[in-house]
Amino acid sequence: MNFATSIFTVINLISAVAIVVLVLLQQGKGADMGAAFGGGGSSQSVFGSRGSATFLSQVTGGLAAVFFITSLSLAYIYTKESAASHSVMAEEKGSSESGGAGVNDPNAITTDIPKVPEPGN
Repeated sequence: MNFATSIFTVINLISAVAIVVLVLLQQGKGADMGAAFGGGGSSQSVFGSRGSATFLSQVTGGLAAVFFITSLSLAYIYTKESAASHSVMAEEKGSSESGGAGVNDPNAITTDIPKVPEPGN
């Protein structure tokens, strides 16, 4: 994992947690009806009668955009990293062609699999 991947992962995680917290802080749409029928407490808030919902909605929307951008960026980065061939067989061929340490015959392939005895022995 390189530095850019780590940064995108941290930003993605922080934005996901912040989105969850902000969604839980927001009031439901049913709370607005209670304020309309005499619950005037919400009109005395810091952001105004409708200001807090608009502010929290905008911040949540911005964080959702950051979350989607970082998620798509991470998907693109991981797709590019996995596009390179990381074959175990290619690595094994490369090591057997170079002749491993302690092997007298460079064409011999060493394995841990026991040989099957031939019939008649």
